[in-house]
Amino acid sequence: MERLVDLKDISDGRLYSRDDLVRAGCGNCEGCSACCQGMGTSLVLDPLDVDRLCRGLGATFQGLLQGPLELGAADGMILPHMAMKGEKERCSFLNEEGRCKIHSLRPGFCRLFPLGRFYENRSFCYFLQVHECPKKNRAKVRVSKWLDTPDIGKYEEFVSRWHYFLKDTGDFLRQKQDQELSKKVCVYILERFYAIPYNGEFYSVFFERLTEAERLLA
Repeated sequence: MERLVDLKDISDGRLYSRDDLVRAGCGNCEGCSACCQGMGTSLVLDPLDVDRLCRGLGATFQGLLQGPLELGAADGMILPHMAMKGEKERCSFLNEEGRCKIHSLRPGFCRLFPLGRFYENRSFCYFLQVHECPKKNRAKVRVSKWLDTPDIGKYEEFVSRWHYFLKDTGDFLRQKQDQELSKKVCVYILERFYAIPYNGEFYSVFFERLTEAERLLA
């Protein structure tokens, strides 16, 4: 989800690569689950997030939408996000002790926090959000280690291409101002990238689907 803010107001003023050290280490979040509550619809999931959950939990996308996930508007598209439930709007995957029940399967935004992504020139860098995490005296950790994601190069290519695909598609639909077309495109994206399982290696199947979608929507 894009945020139109000044980086000087929310970061330490630096941009980081995956090989840089950043003060994000928070002691395994001992006794804290602040970032897992009250997030509204902001924890938007990408296709890799949903694929991880489906494989790890033995679930389908449609099944997840009956419980821990919801659909909502994000940057002009209809996309899945984590459902915040109860009086405190807690993530559905928090246990009674406030610990994540799916830590090894957690979504990309959860792995990223308290970092953010700054997109520019069809690529992106990382930045440290300085007001979001209440933990003090955080330790330095390498960005790639913090993300805890295998094959980081392919992952970053995936993140970048998915972001700009959604951005380009959203811009195109806003120019067309055709509600019926927008509905068809949103249904296509949900079905093609989320509902149909990724049998085999995720990235190769995803990039095939993305190339096809880019060609169809060109």
